Amino acid sequence: MKLLHAADLHIDSPLRGLSGYEGAPATRIRGAARDAVVNLVDLALAEAVDAVLLAGDIYDGDWKDYHTGLFFTVQMRRLAEADIPVLLVAGNHDADSRITRELRLPANVHRFSTVRPETIAFEDLGLAVHGQGFAVRDVTDNLAVSYPAPRGGMFNVGLLHTALTGAEGHANYAPCSVGDLVSRGYDYWALGHVHTREVVHEAEPWIVFPGNVQGRHARETGPKGATLITVDGDRGRAVIEHRDLDVVRWARLDVDATEATGIEDVLDSVRRHLAEERSAAGDRLLATRVRIVGASDAHEALWRDERRFVFETRALAAEFSGVWLEKVRLETRHRDLGDAGVELPALVEDLARTARMLRADPTALEQLVRAVPGLRTLDAKVAEEGIAPADPAWRADIFDQAVDLLTALVTGTDGESG
Repeated sequence: MKLLHAADLHIDSPLRGLSGYEGAPATRIRGAARDAVVNLVDLALAEAVDAVLLAGDIYDGDWKDYHTGLFFTVQMRRLAEADIPVLLVAGNHDADSRITRELRLPANVHRFSTVRPETIAFEDLGLAVHGQGFAVRDVTDNLAVSYPAPRGGMFNVGLLHTALTGAEGHANYAPCSVGDLVSRGYDYWALGHVHTREVVHEAEPWIVFPGNVQGRHARETGPKGATLITVDGDRGRAVIEHRDLDVVRWARLDVDATEATGIEDVLDSVRRHLAEERSAAGDRLLATRVRIVGASDAHEALWRDERRFVFETRALAAEFSGVWLEKVRLETRHRDLGDAGVELPALVEDLARTARMLRADPTALEQLVRAVPGLRTLDAKVAEEGIAPADPAWRADIFDQAVDLLTALVTGTDGESG
C-alpha cells in the first residue's frame, strides 16, 4: 500500500509585497502554489498511490472568488478518475468559520467532521484514517486525545492539523504532546501546520510534518514537498521518503566575509555560493536572499558604498539563468580595532563604553530601539523582512550593527578619527 501525505497547500496565498520589488517574477511566484499542487497530483498518479492525505490549510483563507475552489476541484477530479481517494482535514487557515464560499468536491474526497473525530476505513486496503478538522481558526483544545481507538488488523493513520507543543513562527493551535499521539496506538500520524519538514518520531508510530508543498517567502527555504509512505502489507511496517514538489526554491545565502579584504573578494564568494544553490535547485526558479556576515576588513568599504555593492551583486546574480535576487543584506562587522593594535580615539572609547552598558541592560536597549521615530507605526508585515522590534535578539543584533558601523565611520579606513 502507498499513501501520499501533504499539508499546507495554501492555494492562492496572496504573497503580499512582491509588487515592491523591481523585476520580481511576481506572476511565476504567485502561481507557484498552484503548480506545486499540480505536481502533487502528478506524483500521486505516477506512484499509483492508494490514498492521498491532506493535513489542513488547503486554502490560505476565504477565497477571493470561486476560481480558487474550482482549481482544487479540478485537481481532485484527476485523482477521482484514477480511483484515488483523498482524505482531508481543515486547518486554521481554511477552518469552517473562515471559508464562506463552497463548491461541491468530487465523491473521492472526504472532508473530516469539524465537530468530533471520525474514522474512515478501507477494508480492501486494510487502512483506517482518523481525523477531525478545525471548526474555527483558533482551536486551543487538544483534539488528539479524543481520537478513536485504532482498528485491529489495519494500518491506522491519524490526520491532524497541530503545532504539537509549539513551533517557532507558528501559532500553537490544537496543542498536544508526542506522548498523546503515541498513546493512541496508531501506525502513522499525518500532521500539518508546521511548514518545515520534520520527522518528529520514527516508527511505532511515525509522526511526520511533511512541510508545505511550496515555500511562500524568504523565510521558507529549501526543498518543499510531500511524504510518500510505503506500507509492507505482510508486516504492516511503513517506509517514508520526501518528494520535492516546489517550483520556486527559496534560499538564504550567508556569505562569510571574514577573510575578504575588499568588495571584489566578497563578490567572488557570493558568486560561488550562488553557483552551488543554482545547481541544487535544478530547473526551479531560485529566489534567494543574500546576507553578508563576519568581522571583515571589507566592512567599511561595503557600508560606505552599500548601494553600489547591492547593484553589483544583482548584476552578478543575473549571470545565472533562473535566479532572482530578492534582497541583499549587509551584516558584517568591523574587525576589533583593539586587537589590531590601533589606539582608539577618546570618542570611540566613549562609544564602546556606552555600548557595553546598553548591551548589558536589555530594558535600556529596548527603550532606545523603540524610541526610533516611526518604529511603532510600522506595518505588521515588516516581520517578513526580518524587522522585529519586539524580539530582544533582533534589538541586540541591530544595535551591534549600528555600533560597528558608527565605529568604522568615526575611525576611518586608517584608524584615525575623522
